[in-house]
Amino acid sequence: MIGTSCLSAQQSLKPSEINIQTLNGIQQLAETRKFKAWFLDQFGVLHDGKQPYPGAISTLEKLGTYGAKMVIISNSSRRAYTTLEKLTSLGFDPSLFAGIVTSGELTHQCLLRRDDEWFASLRRSCIHMTWSDKGAISLEGLGLEVVENVEEADFILAHGTDALGLSSGDTFAMNLDDLEKILEQCAAKKIPMVVANPDFVTIEPGNLRAMPGTLAATYEKLGGEVKWMGKPHKIIYKSAMKMVGLDSPDSCIAFGDSLHHDIKGANAAGIASAFITSCGVHATELRLNQFGQVAGDDSVRALALKYDAYPTYFLPSFTW
Repeated sequence: MIGTSCLSAQQSLKPSEINIQTLNGIQQLAETRKFKAWFLDQFGVLHDGKQPYPGAISTLEKLGTYGAKMVIISNSSRRAYTTLEKLTSLGFDPSLFAGIVTSGELTHQCLLRRDDEWFASLRRSCIHMTWSDKGAISLEGLGLEVVENVEEADFILAHGTDALGLSSGDTFAMNLDDLEKILEQCAAKKIPMVVANPDFVTIEPGNLRAMPGTLAATYEKLGGEVKWMGKPHKIIYKSAMKMVGLDSPDSCIAFGDSLHHDIKGANAAGIASAFITSCGVHATELRLNQFGQVAGDDSVRALALKYDAYPTYFLPSFTW
């Protein structure tokens, strides 16, 4: 059997040759006390953006009694405090979490401090792709100048996929195709992009929604340079480990619903992972249409091969 420590795709493998352990819930893992830090994605694991998934809150509370340090790691474009406010409004007890790391927070801090060579080289004028209906992302305190003319831009900052930030501070609603046309102009100028949410899609009630990672992938195809600020890149896992004072990946486990972000990222960071199947972005591919429905072992393994991302465990939902 091929264990999940083998992180490179082996296209000659058969699904039956991939070792992924099936779980009904997290109780078995919690009782082993093997993992000191639990890195939890939010959308598709704990909630759908509107309400908690059944059992998610009580499961967190039970897990807390085992001394687990729980950290939210999210590719949200927004700051960590905004994510905490959102979780609290949905009924989650903020005291259960040792911390929150979002790709939006990492982006903000890197643009603010500029103590990284790559960020230190960026100038101050940016094309800002943001949100309209979900609320624009504030750039306050970063000393950036939002411009609308590509010729005046030093870089692209991608927080959202349905609006362009204006110099006035307002936003102008645009669809994905229109934003991609702007990217074509930016690519011709060869300016870099910072993507503050690497997700390609996110789960929303009743549908999937395109996220900034889609724009970033398009920009790379156009020959543009992209700085990816979040999963599946190591930066967000290193930040989470630092937050809980751990330096050994062996004592960490990450939960997520996305193979190409959550699980592939955990693989890259060398930590164990658990793939949530029934309520996330791969539910349709797994032919699951209701919460808690169990995916077939071979279907999960075949999907892992497809995305070259190998979870240690898989389970229908984040329940006890």
